[in-house]
Amino acid sequence: MTKYSPQPLPPGPLYQAIVQALARDIRAGTLKPLDRLPTHRDLADDLGVTVGTVTRAYKLAQRRGLIRGEVGRGSYVAGPGSDVLPQHEITTLPPEVLDLRLNLPPYDRGPDLNQVLERMSRGGDLAELLKYQPSAGMPRHRAAGAAWIRMCGLEVGADEVVICNGAQHAILTVLTALARPGDTVLAEALTYPGVKTLAGILGLRLEPVAMDEEGLIPESLDAVCRRRKARVLYCMPTLHNPTTGTLSEARRREIARLAEFHDLYIIEDDVHRLLPREVAPPVAAFARRRTFYIPGISKTLAGGLRIAYLTAPRKFQEALTRGIAATTWLAPPLMAEIAAIWIEDGTALRTLENKREEAAVRQEMAARILGSHVGRRGTAAYHLWLELPAPWRGSQFAEESTRAGVSVLPAELFTVGHAQAPQAVRVSLTAAPDRAVLNAGLRRLAELLDRPPEPAPFIL
Repeated sequence: MTKYSPQPLPPGPLYQAIVQALARDIRAGTLKPLDRLPTHRDLADDLGVTVGTVTRAYKLAQRRGLIRGEVGRGSYVAGPGSDVLPQHEITTLPPEVLDLRLNLPPYDRGPDLNQVLERMSRGGDLAELLKYQPSAGMPRHRAAGAAWIRMCGLEVGADEVVICNGAQHAILTVLTALARPGDTVLAEALTYPGVKTLAGILGLRLEPVAMDEEGLIPESLDAVCRRRKARVLYCMPTLHNPTTGTLSEARRREIARLAEFHDLYIIEDDVHRLLPREVAPPVAAFARRRTFYIPGISKTLAGGLRIAYLTAPRKFQEALTRGIAATTWLAPPLMAEIAAIWIEDGTALRTLENKREEAAVRQEMAARILGSHVGRRGTAAYHLWLELPAPWRGSQFAEESTRAGVSVLPAELFTVGHAQAPQAVRVSLTAAPDRAVLNAGLRRLAELLDRPPEPAPFIL
């Protein structure tokens, strides 16, 4: 057992302070992966708190992915950078709890897979799609990717596109090409949790850049670059996850200018790019030599269609191709063929329109039911950012909402480094199987918002 005491404790409720201290010490390396933590009783005695307080803290830390618990073996550190919802927990909710955690596309508005497979079966020999192919992708599939990227407002040729196994894999491929363990990567103060996980796996340090209603603040980016040596910025300028903020063209141009000035490379995660009907050009349009542009298709077509198109400065093409080969050899050609057919025959755009309409309907439903509690709201976004009235805290609301039958994600899971987490939760509107189920779930959230949280346990 590791000789460990999470002191000094930050201010706030004791169980939350213990979790924050655990996260701090894991990031600092004081606690290392697989270190065994003190028992509930030992830590309670050390801190002078009740065993119940430690139990509550360990449960919250486990939910955030900081630690793991095994019956008969105790609690262990999960590892640095893993303070996000563990993927294996996604399906562990009781069946009576509505899961609004994952930012899923509305699957009932998706394309007809049976139809395209039948068409492919009549189209000739499919054996080529089961063979090893170039790691960057087959020429026809790269051409379809270029067409998709052009729809996003960026002119590229097929030879400028590589095909990855989903947007998460594309981000990993870029990070392995640009950064080394110990490097600092900049990100919005609230960011996509998958990037936090990747940073932990790769040994990278995430540094937060301040945000406002619109998204990343260029002046903050400039200030961070002046005090921190960083080579990479990860950002989501369109329908930001989790806040739904969208950057104006002026800000995009300024971020591009600052990237040039500070010798910074940009990973532009634009998976929600096509959901708004009108949006400014990508940051990549103003910083082609410095931007790695990723407009995934999973949010538009289907989450299980693990294909993403990546375009980057030409000098990195070889390194990216090597990264794809090293991590997955190649994206599945069969998947890439399905995506190419849907892009070519117009199915992708028709599907996009269907999902836009469904997202807009669900956003309006949420606005009616939740009213003034809804903060930033993208009318075509699959999720919303729910700002909580005092004295609610994000993690507390997420716990109580799950007990009330609806599970959402607290702001703490999206927070980078030591940035202060706002009192808010992300609610996925399109994760509900239909509108009626969503309606009932949102009403449960509204009822919870209209009453104060359960009082914290009395602690001497």
